[in-house]
Amino acid sequence: MDEQPSRRDVLRGALAAGAALSLTGSLSSCGARPDAPRTMSGGDQWRQFQGATLNFISENTAPTAAIAADLSPFTKLTGINVNIVTLELTALVQRVALDLASGRAQYQVIYADPYQVLAPYHKGLVNLRTMQADPNLPDLPGGWGDFIPAQLDAAGKFVEPEPIYTLPYDAPTMIWQFRQDLFTKYHDRMANDLGFDPTPGGERTWEEYYKIADWFGKNATADVKYGTGHQARQHDSLMNDFSNVLWSYGGAYFDHGKEVGRLGAVDPGPCRLDSEAAIAGAEFYNRLLAIADPASKTWDWDGVGAAFRGGRLAMCPNWHEFAASNEQVMPGKAGYAPLPKGPAGTANMYGGTGVGISANTLPHERGAAWLFIVWATAPQTQLANLKSKAGGGTPTRTSVYELPEVRAAEHRPSQMPNMLTAAAVRQAWQPDKIGLRPKIPMWNECNTAIFTGLSRMLTGGASPEETMRSIKGRVDTIVARGWVA
Repeated sequence: MDEQPSRRDVLRGALAAGAALSLTGSLSSCGARPDAPRTMSGGDQWRQFQGATLNFISENTAPTAAIAADLSPFTKLTGINVNIVTLELTALVQRVALDLASGRAQYQVIYADPYQVLAPYHKGLVNLRTMQADPNLPDLPGGWGDFIPAQLDAAGKFVEPEPIYTLPYDAPTMIWQFRQDLFTKYHDRMANDLGFDPTPGGERTWEEYYKIADWFGKNATADVKYGTGHQARQHDSLMNDFSNVLWSYGGAYFDHGKEVGRLGAVDPGPCRLDSEAAIAGAEFYNRLLAIADPASKTWDWDGVGAAFRGGRLAMCPNWHEFAASNEQVMPGKAGYAPLPKGPAGTANMYGGTGVGISANTLPHERGAAWLFIVWATAPQTQLANLKSKAGGGTPTRTSVYELPEVRAAEHRPSQMPNMLTAAAVRQAWQPDKIGLRPKIPMWNECNTAIFTGLSRMLTGGASPEETMRSIKGRVDTIVARGWVA
């Protein structure tokens, strides 16, 4: 097993310096306090809130790691100090819910997960169109149109197409990661034995993926122990891993699945996991996991990422931002492609999140927070994040991908290793290929019901059909009960 630190461990370490600002010091009081200072002397829109202090609460993600490692460009530009608090997602959601309910913003800037923060708490976030329309505040560089459209909708909106509550901030997406060196070494022999070109790509099917995995497990044990591995622990990761297969087989969690995933719904209607297509997807997934590394049932994304880097697996589906760790540990050996297709096409789970502003902020604080999120998502900041040794992340803006130095980084040798996945994620973000889980207020409960049921299936506690019908019943109960803030 790989002894290198996981991607999350790397980020935790990189974030320590930024987090220490808030852990060793004190956050702005959530009691009665004056608004941030404001002066328009000199007419510099970026300096009007100098002396203000903002608190930014975030999950420990790649762009936050890079920003926390060097906040000096923002402070020099604006004169604003920023405290960064980083938490695991569940703890973040709890902290944000309490803060929004308090009526006073301890955290002016919020990392708003679309499913656990935006959908249930969107009324507690500022409609950012009002900030963009304020002539006293700087405009978004490139405007709304520079953000990748599917990401702006999925990360920034809820139900209504006009209000925008967050700016797309990160964009982790699940793709096919594979040992390029081993696929090259065994290509001709595999092609001859299997009767098809085994080169990974979106034109490969899940059935072919199964056959490739099985072949590696039986014929290449001198180089790799298992053909495939998965993030199939009883955890959110299992829902993500399974969903790629579900959608590619034509299954869906609810009717109008793409719309419910892209814009969201308050009441999505009945769960559709009892459909023939959903059951077929579950049957395949159960069969695939039967030949995968048995430890898959104990792994989340970090676990499968470590196993892949450690030389245990020939391939796996995982978040594309693990490329940075792959290239650090096994430079030049990994390849990246869109996930295979099923009878209904291909689907690549998107896990991106936006940054927004608490509606509890005072007027000048709100303006200062706007300056921060505009800067944090600006093209020049995203480019700096790509180059950062502390984090990385990948851009959410089209213009960054068009820069010559970023284009060049898509090929080895690359100083921006996450860009080695660019060809794969560009395909994965196409409207007909992006995988979007349901954006509904009660998703957290539904998610738990889904991965709990799937885990039982994978350990032999229920058949795929029984599992899908059982999860459907549980999800229908949750949706019927509704969600109360």
